[in-house]
Amino acid sequence: MTPGTTSDAVSAGPAAPAGLTVAIIPARGGSQGVPGKNLRRVGGTPLVERAVRAAAAAGVDLVAVSTDDPGIAGVAAAAGARVIDRPAALAGDTASSESALLHALDELEASGTRVGTVVFLQATSPFIPADALARAIGDVRDDRFDSVFSAHATYGFLWRRDAGAEAVAINHDAAHRPRRQDREPHYLETGAFYVFSAEGFRRARHRFFGRVGIAEVPERTAIEIDDEHQLALAEALAGTLDAPASAASAASGGASVPAPIPATALVTDFDGVHTDDTATVDSEGRESVRVSREDGLGVSRLRRAGIPMLILSTEQNPVVARRADKLRVPVRHGVDDKAAALAAWADEQGIPLADIAYVGNDVNDLPALALAGWPVAVANAHPAVKDAARVVLTRRGGEGAVREVIERILLAAATPAP
Repeated sequence: MTPGTTSDAVSAGPAAPAGLTVAIIPARGGSQGVPGKNLRRVGGTPLVERAVRAAAAAGVDLVAVSTDDPGIAGVAAAAGARVIDRPAALAGDTASSESALLHALDELEASGTRVGTVVFLQATSPFIPADALARAIGDVRDDRFDSVFSAHATYGFLWRRDAGAEAVAINHDAAHRPRRQDREPHYLETGAFYVFSAEGFRRARHRFFGRVGIAEVPERTAIEIDDEHQLALAEALAGTLDAPASAASAASGGASVPAPIPATALVTDFDGVHTDDTATVDSEGRESVRVSREDGLGVSRLRRAGIPMLILSTEQNPVVARRADKLRVPVRHGVDDKAAALAAWADEQGIPLADIAYVGNDVNDLPALALAGWPVAVANAHPAVKDAARVVLTRRGGEGAVREVIERILLAAATPAP
């Protein structure tokens, strides 16, 4: 941590903030650059849920999401956060984050929750380092700083344009270009998190006051999503930057262990899920497809566990029926309305839709994905399918995707309830 200085005259406040450490995530429904931004997914997880998880991993006492959007509220509550209804007057484009934080503090304290330390997180930063956040919380609670913000070091030469559009050096003498190792770094605010005492914030009504410290984070985590390009970049980096967090991961020597999927039934599309979505056609028009043998072994394991499975396919093709017969899985093919077919099968089986995992790869799967409690996308699914999915698999269609989802369902079935 590197201390900073401010000219703010607000006093430092109590030596150690009394009360709970509460993470507050303002997440309004409106967004100009990326519609529905806080619910968009990175690594298969909605941005607001990623922020809730980061706060929990850093050891806060309570996570609260302030929102005006029912969809965001539902995802936040399911992730374990307390939801605070954000008034419309504080949810417009011109409303400040500080106004939402102050409102949330008032609501929490009116309900009897005494807040000592505020952790302000922005869901638009998908890679919040929990370890750096935990250290920042410690620095405020242990009275080293009154306010701490995340930033990464930069040795870049910064410039601005003057009124005549000419370049003017900001943080260096343009006539003197010292080597990197001879320069002091500057720090670029990432916007990911801010930590401060609740009492000092109420007096200052701003996130920077008293003794201000810097929580240095890796530059690679500093993506802030404000447009579709940044969202796509974050999705591309998710597999690299998302560190395994489970105890099972540690037990396996640090290898990433996929999270369980607690579904009691599995329904899949065929083309692009059991296959790689290509077909070979001979001179007489007969089609053949490529499938994965490990998928077949996975299906046999699911069958032995007594977990129902169904294949739904838009195609009316003998190859679908042949593959389903070999797997000993019921199939409904030539289905135009997959959502209706899924609902009918669930009703026949007496299985709640909320307990069904549906695996798809393309836009014709979207209605069925919207019905299933566990919408799942293969790794190479259409972007709209990934956005709709609760889980994005690491495997591609025809390359073990079915086996992966089955293993994750079986893992959940074998894990004792807490």
